[in-house]
Amino acid sequence: MSEHAQSFITHLIGLKDRERGAFAHLKRSLGFDPGAYPPAYPYVERFVGADKHADDPRRQALYLTAGLFAFHPMHHEGASFAAALGRLGRSRESESIEKRFVALLGAEPESLPTLLRQSVSLLAADGIGCDYVSLLDDLARWFDHWNLEARDRLRQHWARDFYRAYDPHTASADDLDAALLATEPAIEL
Repeated sequence: MSEHAQSFITHLIGLKDRERGAFAHLKRSLGFDPGAYPPAYPYVERFVGADKHADDPRRQALYLTAGLFAFHPMHHEGASFAAALGRLGRSRESESIEKRFVALLGAEPESLPTLLRQSVSLLAADGIGCDYVSLLDDLARWFDHWNLEARDRLRQHWARDFYRAYDPHTASADDLDAALLATEPAIEL
């Protein structure tokens, strides 16, 4: 996890407490390509960096994460996004969650925002949070068109996290302990 990602999520948590209008703009930004909705700029652009271009992977990740956080501001440190979905699939005993997750793993960066928004909607419905700091760092790698190897490693990591939480019987004892810690109730910030 990067310090930059941590400070950005801390910024978003602060916005939730003091500026409700910001969350409306950030939620609305989910209907656009990441970074293409000007009313969201005041809340995100200061974290982008002057040397970043419009299609920079980190910039896209910042905007998408901001929108997802505004949609479901339940940050749960240490619970990866994939593990949160696995936990949801296990609790609902639903194969459709697994199918959605597999589709998400195969997603190209262009379709990722829509699939993530749908997944976050499911998490919100069940009150399950995730670690937005790690999600931000993950999305920056996913949006990087030049490093396909890093994206493949990330997909493998997500698959391991999902299936450890989805079916704890396939995990080792150490993995199971980690999964149990990650399934502690999230704190709504």
